[in-house]
Amino acid sequence: MEPTRDRNDCLAELYDRFDTRTLRAYQTFVDVFPPVDSRVGLDHWQDAENALSESKAEIQETFDRGDSLAEIAAHATREEAFTALDLCERHGRAVSAFVLDVDETLRSAGSTDNEIPRETLGYLTEFHEAGVPIVICTGQTLENVKGFLIQGLGSEIFHSGDLSVVYEAGTGAFTPNHGSETKQLLYEGLDDTVQEVFYRLRSAVLAEAPEAVRRGCHLQGNEFNVTLKPNFETGSPDATRVIDRALIHQLDLLGSAAGEACDASDATGWVRALYADSDPEIRAVLEAEDEPPERASDDVPADLRDLFERIDVAYYEGDAAEIGSRELNKVVGVEAAFDVLGLDDPFALVMGDSKSDLRVMRWVADADMGIAAAPEHASIDVLDHVIRTDELVYDQGDAAEIFRIVYALNQLARLD
Repeated sequence: MEPTRDRNDCLAELYDRFDTRTLRAYQTFVDVFPPVDSRVGLDHWQDAENALSESKAEIQETFDRGDSLAEIAAHATREEAFTALDLCERHGRAVSAFVLDVDETLRSAGSTDNEIPRETLGYLTEFHEAGVPIVICTGQTLENVKGFLIQGLGSEIFHSGDLSVVYEAGTGAFTPNHGSETKQLLYEGLDDTVQEVFYRLRSAVLAEAPEAVRRGCHLQGNEFNVTLKPNFETGSPDATRVIDRALIHQLDLLGSAAGEACDASDATGWVRALYADSDPEIRAVLEAEDEPPERASDDVPADLRDLFERIDVAYYEGDAAEIGSRELNKVVGVEAAFDVLGLDDPFALVMGDSKSDLRVMRWVADADMGIAAAPEHASIDVLDHVIRTDELVYDQGDAAEIFRIVYALNQLARLD
């Protein structure tokens, strides 16, 4: 194994001595813009590929481990390469799996027209070809995710057997080409009482909603979770107002359904008290709407408390109000996906922006089985975790930066 000093010196010489910016431009052009059926276009692409090969060959001849260093120079900036070296020193492992949120993580409505950028898709394809399994971990429905993944990555990768979709924040896992394990309905393992509460919620959440909520929201087409989304632009003042009201409606409806399940009267007061104490954002919404809890959560009856402890209420300002199962979350879904994919000792890159992603980040950190990255606009708690661990925060819409760092990390790990 080369000493760390030697790797550091090699990287310094690499970026001081060679025109790596031009090399990266050639690599990006060759990867992102494949040859087309045009003589001029094909000639231009071939010229770029030839220049790329010549530049890499010069690096390969200069260094003992020139192959890996040439690949690092062709993909990562100097800063990204040294970040990768820090990660290599700290963890001593290559990334062997991806766990990736989609919305506001791989794609961002604010800067990429809500599509996964071409460079990001290119890196996912490259890592897939290198044998790195991909777990897409999202709150979206399976059908929505299938559509844009097949369109972006292609049917061959989607059905390769090395890609899994954990959908609806962990209520199910879908891993094509794995026979009877292809689709796992994880919510079917919940007890009957919890399932009945969710069936009651789903049937009543719009039918019994106040008019403003009924007109201003729609029910996301989940298999299990009960998610209200705004009929307004996400994050707008109108969306924020209607989601705040939707959250209160869902809390009250949950109290009613729990009261029926536990034969308890006035469970609505208890549900507000318990969830306000467990989530400051929920308390803030209740107080802003002049409907604060009127009871102390310490006094919640035992049977109701037991039920509520298995049910999660999530609030995403201006985006969604959701009721899910605390027994089903992204960690449970990722564990199921890893099991089907046959990953016994993974070291995963986890990318996300929300509280549900934070659970996965903490899980891999606690088990020393991965690293975490987040966009700069992620929730405060997510950013706090990421900055305290490996500081992998990237600009909005630029998830490819993290993939470049990981690409360099995996090349550096090969030098050991």
